[in-house]
Amino acid sequence: MNDTKNIIHNLHTNMVEWVSIGELCKTITPPKKIPTKNYEDFGKYPIIDQGQQSIIGYTNDKSSLVPNDEYVLFGDHTRYVKYHKGSFAQGADGLKILKVKDTIIPRYFFFAFLNTDIPTRGYSRHWSIVKALLIPIPSLAEQNRIVGILDTFTESIENIKKQIQLRKKQYEFYRDQLLDLEGKPGVEMKTLGDVGTFIRGSGIQKNDFVENGFPCIHYGQIHTKYGLSATETISFINESLYKKCKKAQKGDLVIATTSEDAEGVAKPVAWLGDDEVAISGDAYIYHHSQNGKFMAHQLISHRFMLFKVKQATGTKVVRISGDNMAKFIFPLPSLSEQSRIVSILDQFESSISNLEQQLSQRQKQYEYYRNKLLTFE
Repeated sequence: MNDTKNIIHNLHTNMVEWVSIGELCKTITPPKKIPTKNYEDFGKYPIIDQGQQSIIGYTNDKSSLVPNDEYVLFGDHTRYVKYHKGSFAQGADGLKILKVKDTIIPRYFFFAFLNTDIPTRGYSRHWSIVKALLIPIPSLAEQNRIVGILDTFTESIENIKKQIQLRKKQYEFYRDQLLDLEGKPGVEMKTLGDVGTFIRGSGIQKNDFVENGFPCIHYGQIHTKYGLSATETISFINESLYKKCKKAQKGDLVIATTSEDAEGVAKPVAWLGDDEVAISGDAYIYHHSQNGKFMAHQLISHRFMLFKVKQATGTKVVRISGDNMAKFIFPLPSLSEQSRIVSILDQFESSISNLEQQLSQRQKQYEYYRNKLLTFE
């Protein structure tokens, strides 16, 4: 990193010109936009729209293509910034396709754009404001050097992401293999209703949270804040509300009963903390006498996925009831075998967690050096 520090020092000792984003590029209008109904899962040319930071479909329609070149894409409503090289088709409205001028390297423009203070709220359309933001323009040689450093970080980040994806696939494969116990000695086929009891949570609103108090889990946090198990909560409520609430005990599952789609509904968290934890509405407590993590693995297995998509109801908000979940049939081994399976899967979880920590650290390093290299103070 000594080279990086030297570059930063040298750049800061030289004058750079600050130019507005709008002066450095022109907007490209695609020949036509691809309607959502025409998106294909496979095709020669990617489709990008303003709502996603990745390719969302494909098309074989050459007449819709933006020419093969380097572009920076800006989501006028979503405020994301993306670099894309090559031909592509545009999907929904709201995407600004920016072709930079010869005085600036497209990849440098992308990094500098990312480093600006893009407005995050209060505007229905953002380009009119964003195009007035200023970015620093050093020499082309210095732009190349900065791009080289930042690309090293981004390549490292992408490599870690690929490792995480691979490890997750390995976990899913071995999880389903280890849980495929039907017909094996000492294994009984049981329903969730046979093994435990579903208890609906109580009404806890987010405005009930206090800085210090009694532990609680809100159903929305199950989707965004918790993994497969937890020993501590991120939120608390006061004593009077806590006493009124239904509570999960150590080993119980806390299950979100609503989601945006059938795949996300019934996401479980095995509560492994010593204290009882209050549970909000739109969640169930599943009380049982089995291994908590083993039961949580069951509720994210491929077998349960196939089951729950048939049991879930609703369109905009998808729900599943305790009565329906109770019908799920699964192979139940002895507690000692449950523990053995959990110990194997814990190794995958630990490996994934370590990689995710590495990813977080590398992303922070990247953002730190991007800001240092592009601030020029």
